[in-house]
Amino acid sequence: MTDGPLIVQSDKTLLLEVDHPLADETRTAIAPFAELERAPEHVHTYRVTPLALWNARAAGHDAEQVVDALVRYSRYPVPQPLLVDVVDTMARFGRLQLVNNPAHGLTMVSTDRAVLEEVLRNKKINPMLGARVGDDTVVVHPSERGRLKQALLKVGWPAEDHAGYVDGEAHPIALEENGWQLRDYQRLAAQSFWAGGSGVVVLPCGAGKTMVGAAAMAEAQATTLILVTNTVAGRQWKRELVARTSLTEDEIGEYSGERKEIRPVTIATYQVITRKTKGEYKHLELFDSRDWGLVIYDEVHLLPAPVFRMTADLQSRRRLGLTATLVREDGREGDVFSLIGPKRYDVPWRDIEAQGWIAPADCVEVRVTLTDNERLQYATAEPEERYKICSTARTKLPVVQAILDKHKGEPTLVIGAYLDQLDELGAGLNAPVIQGSTKNKEREELFDAFRKGEIRTLVVSKVANFSIDLPEASIAVQVSGTFGSRQEEAQRLGRLLRPKGDGRQAHFYSIVSRDTLDADYAAHRQRFLAEQGYAYKIVDADDLLGPALPEVG
Repeated sequence: MTDGPLIVQSDKTLLLEVDHPLADETRTAIAPFAELERAPEHVHTYRVTPLALWNARAAGHDAEQVVDALVRYSRYPVPQPLLVDVVDTMARFGRLQLVNNPAHGLTMVSTDRAVLEEVLRNKKINPMLGARVGDDTVVVHPSERGRLKQALLKVGWPAEDHAGYVDGEAHPIALEENGWQLRDYQRLAAQSFWAGGSGVVVLPCGAGKTMVGAAAMAEAQATTLILVTNTVAGRQWKRELVARTSLTEDEIGEYSGERKEIRPVTIATYQVITRKTKGEYKHLELFDSRDWGLVIYDEVHLLPAPVFRMTADLQSRRRLGLTATLVREDGREGDVFSLIGPKRYDVPWRDIEAQGWIAPADCVEVRVTLTDNERLQYATAEPEERYKICSTARTKLPVVQAILDKHKGEPTLVIGAYLDQLDELGAGLNAPVIQGSTKNKEREELFDAFRKGEIRTLVVSKVANFSIDLPEASIAVQVSGTFGSRQEEAQRLGRLLRPKGDGRQAHFYSIVSRDTLDADYAAHRQRFLAEQGYAYKIVDADDLLGPALPEVG
């Protein structure tokens, strides 16, 4: 028995003592195979799930490493059945393999005949398979490659896909490292992806995921389809590719609500791809419009369902998913694993921070007390209205002003989810508001003015959650969010993590109404960041509104 920071329980939950000297080291060791479930102040609860173990296995971790981490950091003897289960679960990955057979084309081969017999008798899986051409080999209908992997994952036998990829239409692309070079982790991420052929790279916001995509494109030397969250993000991709690669503006097309250009490198928005016309997804034809050699999914944690369906038919194309967090609030992480590919590279945010590539951040939760009138309104509201009422409490407005006064002159984002609240903040702070209906041209002009320091405060809706490059931003004040979205919390902190020229620390404030759903959802939202090692200080709004503002960062 050692005095480790971890308590490993037989139900596969791990309790991590946050204040223990080895807590950070332990968090890094268990991150590849355990998911954070709860993050109260002193003890964090993780769970070891099959999908997390299979992602770890696909990323090159073996059962011995997982067992060693559990045993090494556990305070008490680890339950032996749990260790057996870890070994058995990881051993399930790859007992079924998809390969290209010279005589029969796409086939599924098993290293365990009993497993093959089991899946052959599954009523959902059997129709995807063709003739049996050996004791351990069965033909797979090529059009079912993606859906078969989805189905096999659901029955607990994730297939390892070795069937290979088409090269696609060749197109010369080279990195032009003039005055810059790929960082070590970016190069390693691109290499890890390429070695696996398809999969997901997880890097913090601000760590240069675009350059990982560019490095993969330079390796592929082929036409590339890049899917992004919005037009502003797409144009940022284009600027980066023109600046950092041999590609010219004429070689890069924009496929959005405003333009429909298909070029050797085409950048399309998820919105236009999933837009329906007369009940049909007309723009999904874009996937077949060229012989793409590589498909890049930016912010893969936001992938819409129609794109998943189309991706099931793209299994012969190399696919790269980029994200800061694989967390999906809809629970479709398994579909990302099956259809885009397993996690190929991941690095803790704090590691990148320690290397100086992202800014250190101080997270503060400011708790406000509703007025008697607001409390009564909240108490008597219909359940579906309560979250909006406590999120948009007017009690929050003076707190926002107090935070801005404390950080006077610093580039600040005020972020929220409800438009009436944002309009009121914009008027009160004399700051422009960017929301979904703001035209792309106006958005780009405002973002540019913010970058140049002409505007010091921007009020933004969820349009700024992702893919907006605002390296100057050093303060964010979150007034409301999308219920308990962990991915949104990570993206919002990510707006601040570009390194500051003078080495300044970033400050992330979340204003929360105590004793309401707002506080409950805030605790859930913070889970992913707690997993990355960010701790929230909790302060009372009355302290901020006093005559002298205390130092909280």
